[in-house]
Formats: sequence, C-alpha cells, structure tokens
Amino acid sequence: MGRRKPRPRRSFTPEFKAEIVELCQGATGLGQIVKDFDLTETGVRE
Repeated sequence: MGRRKPRPRRSFTPEFKAEIVELCQGATGLGQIVKDFDLTETGVRE
C-alpha cells in the first residue's frame, strides 16, 4: 500500500471563515459542520 497524496492547500475567503465561526457558535455540532463543508476538524478549531 502506498501513501495517499496530500490534499492541495485551499484558501478561504474571510466571509466563508466568518460563516463557519457563526455556525460553530450555533446549535449544529462541529462534526457535522466539518462533514458538510469537507473541512478538517483541526482547521476549524484553529
């Protein structure tokens, strides 16, 4: 088995980041937000 290729680094607009922060402060769980937007949990926490 070989290694998986790393995902190319993505950049996000300030508006997108603000939307994610707002969602995290709401009732939706962090795990669901990560899945819905195809993000990493560590990236969202930071």
